[in-house]
Amino acid sequence: MGSQEGGVLSAAPLTTPAPLTKLTTPTPARRAVPAAAAVALLLAAGCAQPPKTLYLWETFPRQQYDTLLANGQAPQAQIGVLQAHVEKARAGGVALPPGLRAHLGMLQLAAGNPAEARQLWLAEKTAFPESTIYMDQLLRRLDGAPAPSLAASAAPVNAAPPAAAR
Repeated sequence: MGSQEGGVLSAAPLTTPAPLTKLTTPTPARRAVPAAAAVALLLAAGCAQPPKTLYLWETFPRQQYDTLLANGQAPQAQIGVLQAHVEKARAGGVALPPGLRAHLGMLQLAAGNPAEARQLWLAEKTAFPESTIYMDQLLRRLDGAPAPSLAASAAPVNAAPPAAAR
């Protein structure tokens, strides 16, 4: 506080504040807290389990890719691998991925088992209704019916309009 001389209050001399570096420089204890938190976070993340997937994919996409490129194994060998995949999925209570049954049906057909192919395509159609158009086309071909032609039902692009429309 100041002193009072002759009715006038004089201010006490101002002192300079401590430099900010002394106030903001972290101590070793303050540095340890964020480091400990980071270590705890990494440990917790390391212990976390990966999210459970909806389907059991495993090597199916690669096997299908190799088959389509004609680099894959013989159909019987692929059938064995996919059937083991199906059993593993059943044992684990996990759904088969879209297309596995259809692909297995194609392999069964290539191996000379059309009845097994039919059952697998019907199962694919049931499990994934969005595959119905394609599965129905495969089933028609299996029955000997030609696939419907889009060209036969569509008019050519540069065709003249019908006479009634003129």
